[in-house]
Amino acid sequence: MNPLDDFKLHTERLDSPGVSAIAITPSNSALLAKVSRAIYVGGSGNLAVEMLGGQTPIVFVGVSAGCILPIRVTKVLSTSTTATNLVALY
Repeated sequence: MNPLDDFKLHTERLDSPGVSAIAITPSNSALLAKVSRAIYVGGSGNLAVEMLGGQTPIVFVGVSAGCILPIRVTKVLSTSTTATNLVALY
């Protein structure tokens, strides 16, 4: 039996909580499976990304562990990314 979802009938928007997630392996060539809604950073460091708008590289410097960045990205670059345990939220 599935748990009750009181919000099942609500319209999902960009500022809604993520409903799925996938671990990210940074790569200079591989795109994410889907454009992210946000990125969770498990271990502090720098995060280099290609934004949905095409800007690359954008480096978020000194991102704290446990931070959720509400950014829409197509790629997390291995070059310049030192943050760890990254998760894309959708």
